[in-house]
Amino acid sequence: MHRRLAPVLALALAPALATTLVPAPARAGSPDPFGVWNRGDGNARVRIAPCDDKICAVNLWIGDTSGGEAVGDRLVLALQPQDADTLTGTAYDPQRDLTYSMRMTVGKDQLETRGCILGGLICRSVSWSRVE
Repeated sequence: MHRRLAPVLALALAPALATTLVPAPARAGSPDPFGVWNRGDGNARVRIAPCDDKICAVNLWIGDTSGGEAVGDRLVLALQPQDADTLTGTAYDPQRDLTYSMRMTVGKDQLETRGCILGGLICRSVSWSRVE
């Protein structure tokens, strides 16, 4: 399994991005994942920002590229608020042509992503910390 199943990776993620969604944080009271985040293992830094009508997570820095990750790789997220701190939906990885189910729990300075494939049989969770 590819290390990048996160923003993000946990972002690790099942259905296709068939619907057009407004970025969830644009809605009042929605969790706000926008900003720059360091992955818990210290190997990645990503920027999460609006892109068109979705949300994109783009690699800004990768420490060890042997797992196939590269600066500029991105995930395209179609997420909806589930509750006060959680977004759910899908993430599409255009570099690998994979779509994952995604759950993102957003705190002020912490982010937890969980991505799954194969109907939830294979999942990965990743912790992130906000870069000041």
